[in-house]
Amino acid sequence: MVNKITQTTLKNGMKVMLKEIHTAPIISSWVWYRVGSRDESTGRTGVSHWTEHMQFKGTKKFPASLLDKAISREGGRWNASTSHDSTRYYETMPADKIDLALRLESDRMQNSIFDAREVASERTVIISEREGHENEPMFRLTEAVQQTAFHVHPYHHEIIGDMADLHTITRDDLYNHYRKYYVPNNAVLSIAGDFETKSMLKRIKELFEPIPKGAVPPRLSRPEPEQKGEVRLSVEGPGETTFIQVAYRFPNATHPDYFPLQVLDSLLGGASGLSYKTSRLYRALVDKEFAVDVSGWSEATIDPYLYRITITKHPKRKT
Repeated sequence: MVNKITQTTLKNGMKVMLKEIHTAPIISSWVWYRVGSRDESTGRTGVSHWTEHMQFKGTKKFPASLLDKAISREGGRWNASTSHDSTRYYETMPADKIDLALRLESDRMQNSIFDAREVASERTVIISEREGHENEPMFRLTEAVQQTAFHVHPYHHEIIGDMADLHTITRDDLYNHYRKYYVPNNAVLSIAGDFETKSMLKRIKELFEPIPKGAVPPRLSRPEPEQKGEVRLSVEGPGETTFIQVAYRFPNATHPDYFPLQVLDSLLGGASGLSYKTSRLYRALVDKEFAVDVSGWSEATIDPYLYRITITKHPKRKT
């Protein structure tokens, strides 16, 4: 049982993945929705990330003022994040308290309150977040590279969205996005930890299976045309540090070359979670004082994306 993953699909189309791990009395529960910035059209960029924020504003059953206290009181942790292709929510709880997390997620899958005053308040928060990013040289460089690499595909824009759209997205835009994509047949529930599979699956069915199946969510299909050659750009800003970023086309996560290229990345930039100071790029550039830092980065995506090498130039070097 230790190595077994139980997978099933509920009657409403929600996929469930369960893995028993009995090394500690802890359970981590994740709900993944198949929606991210890839699903956003011009004029609505950032709507997935903003909708994620609104999921913490509460339901009638779980008011926002009680959510953090309820999770913390039971010794749990929770958070969420949005990427290009997905939005995910997690709670990590003591094993005997996981039912709170399951009840919370089943409720906000269908009953989140998008109060107009909360939307207005969160607009200020997200615009401030975007402004903070714009003060960071690496964000400005990365965004410029991304916009240059993608002219057609929605990977063109940052996950947080364009500032123009953050000023104009409405409460109804957010709520309609929520209703389209936050349906059980567009979700994956994955749970790992100290539980018994049969009883856990029974409880999941009690909480999630009554939620009605939704319409198949709309998907943007805008393949990026083949790039004809090298493109260079320069981003100017205050400060004396020079950052260099080189980006290459990178296959999507289901491509047969994806994992071999991930191995190559670990050789060039270092394996994820481990020291990168023994990597080939670090030895070639940092140890020889061409740079003060270097890193490589790729992402598992639905459509082809980018592999980036980012270099912080050594101040003693002129080129």
